[in-house]
Amino acid sequence: MSQATTQRTWVGASAITMAAAVRERQVSAADLVRAHLDHLAEVEHRLGAFVSVRRAAAIDEAEHLDARSDLADLPLAGVPIAVKDNVDLAGEPTRLGSQATAATAATADHEVVARLRAAGAIPIGKTRCPELCAWGTSDDPAGTSVSPWDPSRTAGGSSGGSAAAVAAGVVPVAVATDGLGSIRIPAAACGLVGIKPGGDLLPEVVDGAPHWFGISRHGPLATTVADTALVLDVMAGTRRLRDVARPAGPLQVAVSWGPPLPGVVIARPWVEAAIEAGRLLRSAGHGVTGADPAYEPATAGAVLARWAQGVAADVDALGLDPARLQPRTVAHAALGRALARRVPVTDAQARRWQERLGELFDHHDVLVLPTLARDPLPARAWYGTGWVPNLLANLTAYPLTGAFNLADVPVAAVPMWHLRGRPLSVQVVAAPGREDLVLSVAAELERLRHWTRHAPGWGVPTSTPS
Repeated sequence: MSQATTQRTWVGASAITMAAAVRERQVSAADLVRAHLDHLAEVEHRLGAFVSVRRAAAIDEAEHLDARSDLADLPLAGVPIAVKDNVDLAGEPTRLGSQATAATAATADHEVVARLRAAGAIPIGKTRCPELCAWGTSDDPAGTSVSPWDPSRTAGGSSGGSAAAVAAGVVPVAVATDGLGSIRIPAAACGLVGIKPGGDLLPEVVDGAPHWFGISRHGPLATTVADTALVLDVMAGTRRLRDVARPAGPLQVAVSWGPPLPGVVIARPWVEAAIEAGRLLRSAGHGVTGADPAYEPATAGAVLARWAQGVAADVDALGLDPARLQPRTVAHAALGRALARRVPVTDAQARRWQERLGELFDHHDVLVLPTLARDPLPARAWYGTGWVPNLLANLTAYPLTGAFNLADVPVAAVPMWHLRGRPLSVQVVAAPGREDLVLSVAAELERLRHWTRHAPGWGVPTSTPS
């Protein structure tokens, strides 16, 4: 078997498997990184996942890692990763998906990237996101990130490039952020596991202030729960989440498919995904009942206020020239400024919803509900479309994620099965501080419903989690 063939056998492996092989010297980090960079070069023209690739630098870093004597101490030894383009990666610009931002290269890694590097991971490039991470599609004048499962559909947003890269096997894990569903929406579109932590775990902080009024978090995208848990733990600088345990006893599970607002329609396949998740958990001995969160119009209003006012704050803080911004972003920021004058963001808005959601967790351990309301949006140049079509498309396709950012609770997107080749996904939500429980239930679903880890047609084995 040729060296190139040997290298390619690692493409599609889990991060945990890759790291173990590097630690045991079964494969070099350099060969692992080269194999994934070669795979990227073969598929990127169809995928649209990356805005920059650091081939020479990544191989050089991998070769230096191979020479180290402490590989046994590195949980992510040699694992190639991708970094969303709103997270600083030294030597690469942080453009936030916008031509209005500066092309100056970052001088240092963001803390989450630094922690991943310290664990042995090798960043191979930056991934595409929509302008200022404001939308549920990831496209710009240079390209469109598509779902590897159905390239006619978007990879989601705002972490669409990261999700597309993982689903196509270009990297086993990727760095993402989630302000209103920006990890979970792409995870659902691309058939992945993605988790938004809650509380003070991995907050997104910009210039010393919580981003989007504290609702945005960093988190990973991966193809297995074990990889997700390990990378989340490394990113957070903790050691309490990586060993995912089975639930200690029967859980009380609430299953919901009710709309968060009158007039919102949840398509039947997504309802069935939540129902099936409930059936599976009941078969495992858990108590399962139908119960909806206490949604109210004020919840949606508070989410919209943070979305629009957060974008306006970003435009103003960065001093961006409106003439260089996309029209949809200009209009959204204008809405944000108008809302700030009439309905400013307050902590009381979030507290009210947290209390109402807390009533559900007084009687249930976890909540399971669909991740999306319908199929991911078509893959097209949404950046050039007006604000109203973008707003309506996002609100109708992705109405079920933002409320859990407002509640500041941990929530994961978990694949279930595929319909006409497109993934279906559910969210698993728990009370504040229970990331461990979210991961435990996600792993239970993974055990009960083995999903296909990578989309077919991208030169990667379509294996199930081991």
